[in-house]
Amino acid sequence: MASDDKQQRGAFFGRRKGHPLRAHQAALFDTLLPRLALDPGKPAPADLRTLFGDVDDVRLESGFGGGEHLIAEATQHPRTGFIGIEPFVNGMAKALAAIDERKLTNIRLYHGDTTDLLDWLPEASLARFDLLYPDPWPKRRHWKRRFVQDSTIAAIARIVRPGGTFRFASDIPDYVAWTLMRLRRSPHFSWTAERADDWRLPWPGFSGTRYEAKAKREGRTPCYLIFRRV
Repeated sequence: MASDDKQQRGAFFGRRKGHPLRAHQAALFDTLLPRLALDPGKPAPADLRTLFGDVDDVRLESGFGGGEHLIAEATQHPRTGFIGIEPFVNGMAKALAAIDERKLTNIRLYHGDTTDLLDWLPEASLARFDLLYPDPWPKRRHWKRRFVQDSTIAAIARIVRPGGTFRFASDIPDYVAWTLMRLRRSPHFSWTAERADDWRLPWPGFSGTRYEAKAKREGRTPCYLIFRRV
């Protein structure tokens, strides 16, 4: 199949806000988010760990939805710094409320599109990049809107260090096949699966997401892919 390199990776498609926020959630946008927000208008630190203080490495979750997985990971791994990216107001509000409630200090946030940070992040600065249940854009004419394209894979390869991982989960078979094809033809990543259970079963310690629970209730089967940066 032809390369996707010519696809643009700066556009965002979809609505950014749903139901009205609660008063406490709205207030956190003014009080907590400014303390945690990344600013791609300023130079990134050479070492992302300095954003968090005393951490061993940094991981990123692109489009964290309601933040269930991001919050669980940050709680389970206090010596890891987490960057969470979410363009939707309501998802960001839920994450802010959970961070505030649990007093988490190892999360930094970007309220916008992941594509805004792909060039901003330093080379080989991430130990892991998670993309969980992204919008599949199922109609063929919308496939160019999918986040996984050859160009974004190359951009992710630049910021994930050798030996680090790119993790992808989806309940849409076509998007799984789409992603697997593009990652396997990339010279920068190697698929780690050795047996069927490696993609059929969740990763060890995976907390799941609200969307995953909905998919299972509706009879869709998730698939879990891990690719190692070579």
